Amino acid sequence: MGSIFLQLLAVLALCFAPARSGWLPGTATFYGGADGAGTMGGACGYGNLYDQGYGINNAALSSALFNDGASCGQCYLIICDYAKAPNWCKLGTAITVTATNLCPPNWDLPSDNGGWCNPPRPHFDMSQPAWENIGIYRAGIVPILYQQVKCWKSGGVRFTINGFNYFELVLVTNVAGSGSISSMSVKGSSTGRIQMSRNWGANWQCLAGLAGQALSFTVTSTGGQTIVFDDVVPAGWSFGQTFGTYQQFDY
Repeated sequence: MGSIFLQLLAVLALCFAPARSGWLPGTATFYGGADGAGTMGGACGYGNLYDQGYGINNAALSSALFNDGASCGQCYLIICDYAKAPNWCKLGTAITVTATNLCPPNWDLPSDNGGWCNPPRPHFDMSQPAWENIGIYRAGIVPILYQQVKCWKSGGVRFTINGFNYFELVLVTNVAGSGSISSMSVKGSSTGRIQMSRNWGANWQCLAGLAGQALSFTVTSTGGQTIVFDDVVPAGWSFGQTFGTYQQFDY
């Protein structure tokens, strides 16, 4: 018990961000290679994770955690459960990762022997560099304790406009606070407010002719904070462009 108590004290010293939930049990593996290059892209649609402000400390979530993309961008503090696996855990260490991908189920393997991401398992398939902060490489899989924490970002929220003609696909990135979006709408300079829907991952869609109009977005985080980004996209925008802001979420 003494070693576990020391581990928790060390972890608490590392927790600069307030927790959004209590500690929950799960498991973690790793993928993407020693440099994490194989984790770029993914089911959230972020593409190059360095360019989008997420970096190498990322993870693919099992479907029980991924929530059909609603968890994209959320941040999780993870420690290895030393009490369950003292030979495989690094005592007194912790890592915060961002959800950037989906770890799909593998129905050909049992949930306790290879099908680590099968429902209802809470599982993190982390980048190898992130995972090796908490676990011994040869372990392959370790028991963990995790909790959602506040995300911290440099700069403001960014919007990338993809699509064509009457179909706008808006990727929302570099989100702080809860890290994820629960709803958003768009308003053109010649239209009223139009509710958007999640297309996939962190991509939100709108079926309207908005070309040539300045665009404003009203975005609500999963933490419940709503921000209006007035005229963040100028009238001369083109598909494929990214537009930064000075506004950011606190929760």
